[in-house]
Amino acid sequence: MNKLTHLDDHGSARMVDVGAKEGTARTAIASGQIRMSAAALDAVRAGDSPKGDVFGAARIAGIMAAKKTAELIPLCHPLALDFVTLDFAFEEGAIRATATVALTGKTGVEMEALTAASVALLTIYDMAKALDKGMVIGEICVIEKRGGKSGDWTRPA
Repeated sequence: MNKLTHLDDHGSARMVDVGAKEGTARTAIASGQIRMSAAALDAVRAGDSPKGDVFGAARIAGIMAAKKTAELIPLCHPLALDFVTLDFAFEEGAIRATATVALTGKTGVEMEALTAASVALLTIYDMAKALDKGMVIGEICVIEKRGGKSGDWTRPA
């Protein structure tokens, strides 16, 4: 039997059958960072971006992206999410976006959290590119997941 869950016995891609699994509460938290100039950070902090509310747009974009993850990632299951939140924090030379996604279901929500954080960061770039075209997006990762067969996991510090 094949040990790779997304490949069938012939090596072809397949969606994993989760039909027999029991639904459980599942949560994933993902985070990423966008580095930018001090002037761009100051403008975003002051609400002086030429395109308007940077965090409002990024929050909505991240939530929408989480809901559309199965349309973007070929083998992801479409999920009925219970909630998605996006939080933003200023760091030294950067802004951190953190997405929390939860549901009660048969498969995890790590991909939805990663997609939400990524698209929120891309939206920040779009909203602030007039201020700094050299922004760098990075450090996108799952920082915690709860629930499911494999149990809880937290990224080591």
